Amino acid sequence: MSGPLDGRHLVLGVTGSIAAYKAAELTSRLVQAGAIVDVAMTAHAAEFITPLTFRALTGRAPYLDMFRDGAEGEVHVELARRADLMLIAPATASSMARLAHGLADDMVSLTALATQAPLLVAPAMDSQMWEHPATQANRALLEQRGVQFVGPAAGRLASGRRGAGRLVEPETIVDFVKARLGRERGDLAGRRIVVTAGGTREAVDPVRYLSNRSSGKQGYALAEAARDRGAQVTLVSTAALPAPGGVTVVAVESAAEMLAAVREAVRGADVLIMAAAVADYRPAEPAEQKIKRADMGSELSVPLVENPDISKEVDGPFVKVVFAAETQDLITNATKKLVAKGAKLIVANDVSATDAGFASDDNRVTILDAEGGREDLPLLPKYEVSGRILDRVAALLR
Repeated sequence: MSGPLDGRHLVLGVTGSIAAYKAAELTSRLVQAGAIVDVAMTAHAAEFITPLTFRALTGRAPYLDMFRDGAEGEVHVELARRADLMLIAPATASSMARLAHGLADDMVSLTALATQAPLLVAPAMDSQMWEHPATQANRALLEQRGVQFVGPAAGRLASGRRGAGRLVEPETIVDFVKARLGRERGDLAGRRIVVTAGGTREAVDPVRYLSNRSSGKQGYALAEAARDRGAQVTLVSTAALPAPGGVTVVAVESAAEMLAAVREAVRGADVLIMAAAVADYRPAEPAEQKIKRADMGSELSVPLVENPDISKEVDGPFVKVVFAAETQDLITNATKKLVAKGAKLIVANDVSATDAGFASDDNRVTILDAEGGREDLPLLPKYEVSGRILDRVAALLR
């Protein structure tokens, strides 16, 4: 399965920040994802990390000097022309000022000024510099011109203080690169997709809850795969997994909270994918205080009431995809659910399998459609399973 960065030509601009060391991991992740990466460096960046590091990671000589030996023509112009996307990470306050005011006196600013490719900027600086009115004015000016900012993150800074100014982690930056390139060419570009993930938690008391074994991994993989194909994705989730970059995450706990969040999110949506494992029942009256063992004796009875069926309750002019987690009679039970829930597709998986399902990174599913079609998928990574599901969704949207 090809990825959104396969064969895409990226220019990574590295400027003189202590966070430049993270650019090595970022470069490695981009190359591993299939991208062709050219690195442009400022002279100050080369004081923090050597050009040899990037040459080893990319197999390509970094660009520091527009007049380097063997160069033909205007190096920065050629570099800018072949870029599908330019990313500056880390970007210092000084480099942001150069970009905002059209100053071009190093390979990074020269290339940024020459390129017509999308430009992403990941700032890294002390919080006092980030919050300075001049920096914020430069940020606003660049955003008006279509530059997309990734971060900065908040946390401990090189100065020892805490605040906004940290370079966003490389994994998250890669997510934003995938999302931006997906919007350029993806087959789901311009589509709004809502995905649910994780198992709902229904409170018994302030400490305990009823839930299930769903990890949320398949839902997160679907959100990432849809983002990589250009969709604007909202992920309604109970799972405590790292939020995918470029995806709007709405955190919920109970089935009631998920229902409310989904109803809000599907307004104007093209697709709803219900990958969450929603509890069928909830405690009728959750205790306001922790239930004490000494007060209850050897038995505890908790009356349950039925939860709303979100996939039935939420309907509209969008493609609805639901999931069926079964331990027996997989196809029979899934077919019944497909009809009952009014869905276009149902993804059925046997959660009793030891090599796939809830906690695994892999899944083995059968996709059934409303016209009686059936597609049995072998054991695949959940991201690849997501791709196959989205292939069917894309076909329904055409």
